Amino acid sequence: MRVLIAGGGTGGHLMPALALAEALRKIDPDVEPVLVGATRGVDATILPERPFRYHLMPVEPLYRRQWWKNLRWPLLALRIWRQCGQVLRTERPAFAVGTGGYAAGPILYRAHKMGIPLALQEQNAFPGLTTRLLTRFATQVHLGFPEAQQHLALGRHTRVFHHGNPIVPPPSTPPNRAEARAVLRIPVDVPVVLVMGGSQGALRVNEVVAECLERGLWNHVALLWSTGKISWSKYAPLNAPPSRQVKPFWDPIHQAYAAADLVIARAGAMSTAELCAWGLPSILIPLPTSAAGHQQRNAEALAQSGAAIHVPESTLTADVLREHVLGLLGAPEKRQAMALAARARGRPNAALEIAHELRSMVS
Repeated sequence: MRVLIAGGGTGGHLMPALALAEALRKIDPDVEPVLVGATRGVDATILPERPFRYHLMPVEPLYRRQWWKNLRWPLLALRIWRQCGQVLRTERPAFAVGTGGYAAGPILYRAHKMGIPLALQEQNAFPGLTTRLLTRFATQVHLGFPEAQQHLALGRHTRVFHHGNPIVPPPSTPPNRAEARAVLRIPVDVPVVLVMGGSQGALRVNEVVAECLERGLWNHVALLWSTGKISWSKYAPLNAPPSRQVKPFWDPIHQAYAAADLVIARAGAMSTAELCAWGLPSILIPLPTSAAGHQQRNAEALAQSGAAIHVPESTLTADVLREHVLGLLGAPEKRQAMALAARARGRPNAALEIAHELRSMVS
């Protein structure tokens, strides 16, 4: 049985698609996931390295600020529509799953028009355009944040599930703090802060973290810092292991998660899902240019639940970050409460739970 999974253009939409593909194959070896992504996105780099067949579409995002770039869409629309039909006729999937992003919309709509059942997985607290437009046609909608449901116009037969976001879960026996710190050569009694901005980094966050270090504001803190590939060469000279470990990104990240007392991060849906699954207190600094303010909504939702502190980038300075970091490190009871609130929202087995529901669409 073939299942088409569409979502990509960015890692935040592609990685949940891959997690669902792996989970579907795990629960039923007879399922063959087929991925659909975008030619111009990260998909073209990542999908060839994964064990699934895939198709890449010449889809482009809808630009909100650089609106003139959307003038190319009429030229692309007919080509994309025909290519979507060709893929669907060739693959003949039992159903199609969308994980959002501009790579998903056209082929999911074409699948609906061809009578193929749809399921959607929405990662963010405020749903993306693809989810908002297609929800009324979907058989199942799976939400990463329960706050998203209020923004959706459901179809008469649409069922909504709150399993969380599909991530690679923590190991069944994750490393404890002492073991992780031994690997990283960090003493058990030293507070550890993990900074991560995704594989591409977070430019303003990196600048402020560097200023904190240069001004000596965190002299008694061990820092695990993921700068992103773009910025790593600029900040590599600040690497001074073991108390200051600067990398382009942490992969695998399990040791860093296990060692950390506190995390500073953007508020992407998949990053926040991992933080909740690990039960980690965090300071979230949303990307202000994220589509439709998705990251801000994610950070607000976690802050309101007590799992995180939300710091808008417009207010971010070295002194502000120092105050939050040292305040939390000096208040273990508050960090513990935040950790419990995060873990209460964590759904480490979301991918498998969603996969079981998806499999039930075909008896």
